[in-house]
Amino acid sequence: MRLTALDPKALGLGLTPDMTLADARARVPELVVFDHDPHADQDWLERLADGCLRYTPIVAFDLHDGLTLDITGCTHLLGGEAALIDDLSRRMNRRGMALRIGCAEVPDAAQALARHQTRPAADEGEAVRALPVTALRLDEDSETSLRRAGLKTVGDVLRQSMASIAARFGADAVDAIRRMAGELDSPLKPRRTTPSLRIERRFAEPLGSTDHAMAVLRELADEAGTALEERKQGGRGFVVTFFRSDGLSRDLRVESGQATRDPEAMMRLFAERIDSLRDPIDPGFGFDMIVFAIPVAEALASTQLELEGGETAAAEVEALVDRLTVRLGRGRIYSLLPVDTHIPEQAQLPLPTAEVRNPAPWPVPDSGEPPTRPIHLFDPPQKIDVLAEVPDGPPKSFKWRRAHHEVRRFEGPERIASEWWRRKDGHLPGKGGLTRDYYRVEDARGRRYWLFRHGLFGDEQLNPGWYLHGLFA
Repeated sequence: MRLTALDPKALGLGLTPDMTLADARARVPELVVFDHDPHADQDWLERLADGCLRYTPIVAFDLHDGLTLDITGCTHLLGGEAALIDDLSRRMNRRGMALRIGCAEVPDAAQALARHQTRPAADEGEAVRALPVTALRLDEDSETSLRRAGLKTVGDVLRQSMASIAARFGADAVDAIRRMAGELDSPLKPRRTTPSLRIERRFAEPLGSTDHAMAVLRELADEAGTALEERKQGGRGFVVTFFRSDGLSRDLRVESGQATRDPEAMMRLFAERIDSLRDPIDPGFGFDMIVFAIPVAEALASTQLELEGGETAAAEVEALVDRLTVRLGRGRIYSLLPVDTHIPEQAQLPLPTAEVRNPAPWPVPDSGEPPTRPIHLFDPPQKIDVLAEVPDGPPKSFKWRRAHHEVRRFEGPERIASEWWRRKDGHLPGKGGLTRDYYRVEDARGRRYWLFRHGLFGDEQLNPGWYLHGLFA
């Protein structure tokens, strides 16, 4: 068992991370330890990352214990870089967090300064050059080799020829050095993608009332609707983040089945979401900032209602689906999409309605003709005993669920071959590679069924089986 993290007092007693627990107790017998919970640490880091969204929309993780904020173009909101750092430190210290902050033009340099800088420097370049070689984050063997060669700081390494570094330590070492020097791009992978539209409201005095916060949310929804209308766009997802004055935040996310820019529709979705919350929105010491974001916006032209109200009826159905999705969850409401295949059980694909953007139209049956496919399909098809003429005659009678059915009328066969192009040898695995002969039949009591013979006599099987695949209305 080893130590993973220590408080300042333990570090002052000479204990270090990765030290065995036995050695640590030998040095400090009264040492108090707690089990490491990496999942709780990650959850806490994610909550801190969400709280840092008040400063910039680009927040990325740095290993398991750090955050990287891209504050380019954001410092003026708090009066400059120094004021932003002071506000961040004050909020984190209030939560009992001990911070190490580094600022630089490139992410790798900022991360290295935060982790390894021990004394202030005149400028950023001097501070980076004074860092130890461990700041380059190379493998252990490379770091040891650099020290043995007398290269103990980043500045020592930067003065060497990159060709010699590459020959001895590989291209990864050169890339790390170039990223630290700003010669190679090191893009961040933000925890959240930059939204298409982001509207925020800051308050000089925190809002202590949830009702007041909801009134501000309505104002933000109106502003978002106006901005989307100017862009001729609509949103399918909406996120509101309530930032508390103690540094924590609370998200509310809703999704819409169709793109919309109607503030009333947005607020209905948020009202449904709030009603379904197990824990109510707690303002704590008050909300000092509220952000309304639309992650993805789509083109949405102006619509004109039909005289018969067709568009209105469609909008009501979409609104109902949106409310059910918010109330029950995005994985509970599905839409069936047509698939370009003649295999019946593969002709439709269920997807969460929130993910369906532009569904393909369903084929329209010929007017006045009976349906070619049943309303209900069995999955999997049910095995039945059939009396039929061989080799390819229609069914005369069949037994299903211990009941005997006499066939009075039939229509078919409709032959559906296997999708031989799915595999190089021309056959699908198992029974999926056999030919099917489908029949629409009606028994003596007028009930209609969809049967098929699985396989052909001689060519594919010696004794093809029969299955009941569906029921007509």
